[in-house]
Amino acid sequence: MNFEAAVRYLLSLGHETLAIKLGLRNTELLLNALDNPQRTFQSVQIAGTNGKGSTAAMLDSICRAAGIKTGLYTSPHLVSITERIRVSGVEISREDFAACATRVREVSEQLEALPTFFEQVTAIALVAFRNANIELAILETGLGGRLDSTTAANANIVGITQIALDHQEYLGNTIASIAAEKAAIIRPGVRAVIGRQQYPEALDVVLQRCEATGVRPVLVDSLENGVNLALRGRHQRDNAAVAVRLAELLRETGFDLSDAAIVKGLETAQHAARLELIQHEPAFLIDGAHNPAGAESLRTYLDEFAKRPLTLVFGAMRDKQLEQIGEILFPVADVLVLTVVDNPRSATVEQLEPIAQRFARGTVLKSDTSAEALQIALDHTAREGMICVAGSLYLAGELRPRILSLR
Repeated sequence: MNFEAAVRYLLSLGHETLAIKLGLRNTELLLNALDNPQRTFQSVQIAGTNGKGSTAAMLDSICRAAGIKTGLYTSPHLVSITERIRVSGVEISREDFAACATRVREVSEQLEALPTFFEQVTAIALVAFRNANIELAILETGLGGRLDSTTAANANIVGITQIALDHQEYLGNTIASIAAEKAAIIRPGVRAVIGRQQYPEALDVVLQRCEATGVRPVLVDSLENGVNLALRGRHQRDNAAVAVRLAELLRETGFDLSDAAIVKGLETAQHAARLELIQHEPAFLIDGAHNPAGAESLRTYLDEFAKRPLTLVFGAMRDKQLEQIGEILFPVADVLVLTVVDNPRSATVEQLEPIAQRFARGTVLKSDTSAEALQIALDHTAREGMICVAGSLYLAGELRPRILSLR
């Protein structure tokens, strides 16, 4: 398959979330048939509701600053599926992705049950990492942990960032049930770093898992001031603390990771669409903010740093906690532009409008497409102001290329 054919094939397996089948058996069978690429390098797995992607990006930046050849696997992508797989900070080429996807497809079609989109993409990443002779894979968990495909890589060092409500239809309706799914990446023999938790019940569940598996947890708080983080937001100091401790554990296993490399990595890390500021007139701020905890982090940043007037372009998935997110974000905007994301899970403008009527304090405008919403925002925002795009990484993926093209 060429790249276009590979993407068509993967998309034919069903939507990444809607067609998900949680469980490790398929992934384990697939990796075994591929001669277990995950056994050719050491791995770190990071789970959590919020912050796992940023933590993975920071740890990758730290390791690259130390000269370690890394493979970084994250999800979802914003524009191209190749964004999910990076070797030494460089996105996998379309040609290499297609070659790995072809091999994974050949093996997948020989199995009794055809692996899903996420299972095959995870295998593609691990095969690509083996081909590139990486030293360390940094794996962001896709959904949960206990039954997520990345868990089949059997990482010997794991990290857990903030746990909050999200994906309840798959992980359970309570903090405790969600924490149990994520804490399951803690297995006998691993080293585990646990980030600062907002909910005591989440920490309780994680610690119970550690006790049950005989793992002595490494608990971290927030990173102290003194390092200028490249990633914006006070919450990133919590994520940075996890990344630093993971790096220190890697150092204990033999990786040459100096304190200077740790500082340099934190000061240069990049993670698109996470409080990403793009200079323009008006300025743009892009953030996923797809659950209440993420919305709180964004709101804290906006309250402190947002330029005025502030326009919020908002689109989200209908299965998210829209009322709570709207209550947090909508009051801060001078202009709120509601829009639809090009995704089968997208909430409609009609679903968002009653929430806006309850919580918005400024002007509320509507659009049927994100491109039109962006133009409306530009038309209604003074040059000295700011346009914030939030509510979904899928929305960020649609609008980020358009925003970058304006510069």
